[in-house]
Amino acid sequence: MSEKKTGVLGGFKAFLMRGNVIDLAVAVVIGAAFTNIVNSVVKGVINPVVGAFGTKDLDHYAACLKGPCARNAAGEVTEGVYIQWGTVLSATLTFLITAAVVYFLMLLPMKRWQDRQAAKNPAEPTPAQVTEIELLEQIRDALVEQRRGPEPVPAQR
Repeated sequence: MSEKKTGVLGGFKAFLMRGNVIDLAVAVVIGAAFTNIVNSVVKGVINPVVGAFGTKDLDHYAACLKGPCARNAAGEVTEGVYIQWGTVLSATLTFLITAAVVYFLMLLPMKRWQDRQAAKNPAEPTPAQVTEIELLEQIRDALVEQRRGPEPVPAQR
């Protein structure tokens, strides 16, 4: 038996050392840090702009679905059914800002860089693919050659 057996720890180490697992771990860490930045922008910039037209905290935007509705001093619902659409609006704004920053500051520049690299180093031309008709002709010629049998050897004089 020439196959080398690896134990559980060996398999786990091989799994961890794959490039895509490490890339994924880096992406999660960067994403978590980036989320903090976006949340700060929403709370520090977007919410005050919205607050100029209403309340500063979007979480207070709500509609009473089934009344009478009442909240206590902490803002918790004590009576009735509230639809808290301000929270959804805040999450939507956070998502849109995150998506815009990722696209315009990460994906778009990366695509431009890849396009420039591709223009500098044009791809090698791919070899011509054998068409179906050419392949069928080759098969036909091989079958004809099989039916004929070997070429007779000319007699020597």
